[in-house]
Amino acid sequence: MELVKISKVKVNKSNPRYIKEDKFQKLVKSIKDFPEMLKLRPIVVNKDMTVLGGNMRLKACIEAGLKKVYILKAEGLTKEQEDEFIVKDNLGFGEWDWDVLANEWNSVQLEEWGLEGFPFEEIDLDSEELVIDETHKTIPIPFKIKDYEEANELVQLCKEKALCVGTIVMEGLRKYSKK
Repeated sequence: MELVKISKVKVNKSNPRYIKEDKFQKLVKSIKDFPEMLKLRPIVVNKDMTVLGGNMRLKACIEAGLKKVYILKAEGLTKEQEDEFIVKDNLGFGEWDWDVLANEWNSVQLEEWGLEGFPFEEIDLDSEELVIDETHKTIPIPFKIKDYEEANELVQLCKEKALCVGTIVMEGLRKYSKK
């Protein structure tokens, strides 16, 4: 473990974990009130000084105005072991950024490492539970919490106008996948 300038430590932009603003502000306050705790729980970094464990703590330390932080270098890990550490280190805290997980992480590995509730599992499109009527089926589409209300309003508007939301989504996905 060593004490380093905070500017040497890099936030991990691919870390799929975050905490909500109110909890983040509590973390900042906790660090200001009890900075000694950071020595008991140092930020874990890889050989490039990118955070593997403690991404939110680092951000909170920056917000709290700290100039130095304690780090612990995780040496000799493969990329897969680093990824596994990131997930296992965060299983019980914060919120998951499902978009980052879906786009940048292997869902099979995430389940093997203990992440439960991963919303991008395969859907049985022939399931009886998905049939609404003879011409429609449903597929659950996850949204970030901040986008849910707006998405729900747009879906309701489409329903009122007798538009098939699924068809609109499919058209958008087709255009997106051709890029």
